[in-house]
Amino acid sequence: MKPIKEGKVREVYDNGDSIIMVATDRISAFDVILKNKIVNKGAVLTQMSKFWFDLTKDIVPNHMLSTDVNDMPEFFRNDEYKGKSMMCKKLTMLPIECIVRGYITGSGWASYKENGTVCGISLPAGLKESDKLPEPIYTPSTKAEIGDHDENISFERSIEVLEKEFPGHGLEYAEALRDKTIALYKKCADYALTKGIIIADTKFEFGLDEEGNVVLADEMLTPDSSRFWPLEGYEAGHGQPSFDKQFVRDWLKANPDSDYLLPQDVIDKTIAKYLEAYKLLTGKELAI
Repeated sequence: MKPIKEGKVREVYDNGDSIIMVATDRISAFDVILKNKIVNKGAVLTQMSKFWFDLTKDIVPNHMLSTDVNDMPEFFRNDEYKGKSMMCKKLTMLPIECIVRGYITGSGWASYKENGTVCGISLPAGLKESDKLPEPIYTPSTKAEIGDHDENISFERSIEVLEKEFPGHGLEYAEALRDKTIALYKKCADYALTKGIIIADTKFEFGLDEEGNVVLADEMLTPDSSRFWPLEGYEAGHGQPSFDKQFVRDWLKANPDSDYLLPQDVIDKTIAKYLEAYKLLTGKELAI
């Protein structure tokens, strides 16, 4: 079988009336696929998504059908795909990345320092880096092709983007994406706090099923799509240590001549962070 679509990290296979999404061990940063693989990273992404999909199906339906390779064609029943593969419903994907920020950090902090706003949303004066926001904010972006950067857009612009592709439904879908994104974030962020993890921000993707219902898709609240910070030692006023690939980004920034090749100790520390986050959030060791 050959993938019908290949992303920076994921491969998608056509399985007739479903698709199979495989989270590879590739890692990307700054929209570039790095030369190393991070062994077991794909399994962490898939199993963590499964955990969150199960936790939030009362808020919004999701596309997950099975993560058991025995439910999939024989091609997937081997160690290369075990633990990393998810059979999913086929959806018509909506062309918006649904980003929600509960804390001010990263590009949001840079924008706030400049003009007091994040993606055009005015925020209270006097916030410090890594401060918790009074309420989570929804800052959608367009989806870019591999090698291009996603573009942050306003909520009003997201209506236009959706209206162009789904005439007569732009406002309806834009409001559904915003409301479901914030509801998902609030439930999961509250849960994560009880496990010692702050979810600073994350992104979701949604699609439409055959009946036109909005369905949660792709990955969910993984270290690739989110900023996870340890609650212990959290203090606003500076950047925070994290359980995600920020560690890789920081190393790449400090080593601009690396040609996107990581040393082994950075690889080891990265997968250790992913596994630690998985265990804290789910209460279990990763079983593959």
